[in-house]
Amino acid sequence: MRTVVIGGSGHIGTYLVPELVAAGHEVINVTRGQREAYRSDAAWTKVQRVKLDRDALEATGTWGKQLCALKPDVVIDLICFKLESAKQLVAALQGQVQHVLHCGTIWVHGPSAVVPTTEDQPRRPFGAYGIEKAEIEAYLLDVARRSHFPVTILHPGHIVGPGWAPLNPAGHFNPQVFARLTRGEELVLPHFGLETVHHVHAADVAQAFMQALTHWSSACGESFHVVSSQALTLRGYAEAVAAWFGQEAHVHFTEWADWRTTVSEEEATATWDHIAHSPNCSIAKAQRLLEYRPRYTSLQAVEESLQWLIDHDEVKL
Repeated sequence: MRTVVIGGSGHIGTYLVPELVAAGHEVINVTRGQREAYRSDAAWTKVQRVKLDRDALEATGTWGKQLCALKPDVVIDLICFKLESAKQLVAALQGQVQHVLHCGTIWVHGPSAVVPTTEDQPRRPFGAYGIEKAEIEAYLLDVARRSHFPVTILHPGHIVGPGWAPLNPAGHFNPQVFARLTRGEELVLPHFGLETVHHVHAADVAQAFMQALTHWSSACGESFHVVSSQALTLRGYAEAVAAWFGQEAHVHFTEWADWRTTVSEEEATATWDHIAHSPNCSIAKAQRLLEYRPRYTSLQAVEESLQWLIDHDEVKL
């Protein structure tokens, strides 16, 4: 199977590409730069790397032609963020490939209503990222149902893995929040810390992509959540992290207007985005149709990532 992965050197590709190689795929990694994966693997020596500037080629209308020239059987698109990008992809690949897998996001749902959220619940996205990803999902599923375009959409949660800072218990990405918890210092959270976040290890996202390839007939024309088995409240998350280091979590709470003045504007924006969504997604559909079985709980995934930060002195105990 000749498989083209677009953006395969990032979080998901770090785990997915070696799995594809191990499964016997002839893998072509299409990237704009020469970025290396987050962890080394001998499988990368068997991967063909093709450097293409997607934005520039889309602007000239030649992106699809360049992809088709690679003669793929399967295309895995990990970095499609605009509806026009999806339309160019479909126009080029219709009738040319066996399977197209698109990486979406649980942000397509907007705020949670009935939880855990299932894939068939109405979309109420907000913010440019969620709105654009929801538009892409709606378009791809419509094309799949009207013209049998063989697409599968996988919606990860907050992706975690060694090599980058995970979403922390304050709802942003500053690793010093973890440092404070390891030392038993006070952590102030907005509201009552009952908003939720839903992590997933990058290895489990890779597993879901592999399972979608294996279960082609069940996967085509469908979208699936790809998260851990359970979401976390910010409060419970903070308490668990502190307990790892023998500490009691000294968590206090305050109104949003006051809390946001205690962090940077970037951190406040990230936190608001996460608590306003408060994702809590069901994986029952992926379990049933793809046999998806996440190997990591949210806390296990974060613990592995946090240990990497500690080992590399990005979090000091």
